[in-house]
Amino acid sequence: MLFAILCEDKPDALALRQSVRSRHLDYLHSRLDLLVEVGPLLDAQGSPCGSLLVVEVADRAAAEAFAAADPYAGAGVFARTMIHGYRSVFKAGAQVG
Repeated sequence: MLFAILCEDKPDALALRQSVRSRHLDYLHSRLDLLVEVGPLLDAQGSPCGSLLVVEVADRAAAEAFAAADPYAGAGVFARTMIHGYRSVFKAGAQVG
């Protein structure tokens, strides 16, 4: 099942985010089998201010575990994390659902 994980950074968390980024990327590389789409959310100046991860996992508990294991979460980068089931309707320019 697909889940969208939306994470909002704490105010002034950019330096912390940058210091943890390599561990975050290592974590994502270790879970490539689950990743559908992943990237930072950007503020008006184009700086990262959160994350959006679309993952394919068995259930909500697996999505929660995936999000909790992210080094950004462990380091306290995020103020809030929301997890929602997700259904793809368009992908790569074609309707899929």
